[in-house]
Amino acid sequence: MPDGSRSKSRGGKAGAERIATVERGSGNVFADLGLPDPDLALAKAELVQRIRGLIEERRLTSAGAAELLGLDQPKLESLIRGGTSRYSMDRLFRFLNALGQRVEIAVRPDSRREGIRSVIVT
Repeated sequence: MPDGSRSKSRGGKAGAERIATVERGSGNVFADLGLPDPDLALAKAELVQRIRGLIEERRLTSAGAAELLGLDQPKLESLIRGGTSRYSMDRLFRFLNALGQRVEIAVRPDSRREGIRSVIVT
């Protein structure tokens, strides 16, 4: 829901104000930006966040992590920075397996409003 707030204009006349509109997000930044397949993009981003966390937790070097995942270093760095388009969900699951994680997929009825799709990575 929009929320009007006032803020001082930068670079404008002293004392000039402008109205900024703030909208509450949906919880999926990819949907809010109007990107295609926002649920898939969010799920991949969350999986990559988990992969990055596991690499940090294990204190793996970039070279060590790349070798473990079967990637070259530039591709690993691209993945960690959010370059998920070349990777399927299955491939991200296999990266998690290589990092010692078991991946479980659960399908449940959605208790929220009908018609809303959701993918949750826990």
